[in-house]
Formats: sequence, C-alpha cells, structure tokens
Amino acid sequence: MTSASIPIADTHVRLLAGHASSGNPVFEVLPARGLDSGLFELAGSPGLVLGCAAGDVLRVSGDGQFEIRQMGRNFCVQAAPQSGPFTSEALGALTKEFEAVGGMVESPSDRRFIVVTVDRSAGIPAIARVMEAWSLGLGQGEWWFGNADEPQ
Repeated sequence: MTSASIPIADTHVRLLAGHASSGNPVFEVLPARGLDSGLFELAGSPGLVLGCAAGDVLRVSGDGQFEIRQMGRNFCVQAAPQSGPFTSEALGALTKEFEAVGGMVESPSDRRFIVVTVDRSAGIPAIARVMEAWSLGLGQGEWWFGNADEPQ
C-alpha cells in the first residue's frame, strides 16, 4: 500500500496560478513548511497551480512564480466539473478509490474542484484508470495531472 507523504505546515506560500481576463494575476495560497535558505516544502497539493504537489520543495519569488528545487514523492491530480459543483457522492466515490492506495482527496466545501494527492509509486497508469472510470461514471467533469513529469 502506498501513502501520500505530506509534511506538517508552519506557514503558507502564495503561488501564481495564472492571470484573469483583466490581466490581473491570480494566486493560490498553499500550506507549507519553511526550510532554510528561503525554501518551502508544500504541505498541500494545489487546485489551480500546475507543476507542483505536496512534498515538493520550492523557491518562491515575490510575484508568486516558483522553481522546484526538489521533487517530492507525490502526484497531484486535479479535477473540475463541466457544470455546477461535484456531488458529495462523486467526492465520496473518488475518496474511497484513492484510500485503497493511500491517496488523499480534497475539495473546498462548495466542491467546485477536487485535488488528489497520491504517492508516485501508485503509477500513472493505475491513477489514470481510477480517474477515467470515475469521470466516465459521472458523465461530467474532467481531470488532469497537475504535476506529471512523465508522458501520460
């Protein structure tokens, strides 16, 4: 059995998620553990930001851009509904699937997106099978790897 490795947070970091149609930056604030030399270890996987997951060690600039200094053990999988929020049943079903491999499924209370943090040892094919079956069963929603560094 695998288990998502997540550090204990003692601070937060603000990461650039992109830009709104107005051109203004959009940020996501994530829990982190402060390290020496201005580095931070993420204690949560992002729902908006691409390229990182819980356990990654980052250097973050003042404008929210970041550089991964050390990749952690986790994949971040992000999901969004095509219309309206995900149902509590959909969230529960995905949680049950990932508990079997030690993954963690999170969503804000309005369920406007879902984030899965799962150990890389689970493997891209196994994660993709779970996500595909889940999303097809819903008949709505899409998903993607937020930080896959390998071909999908």
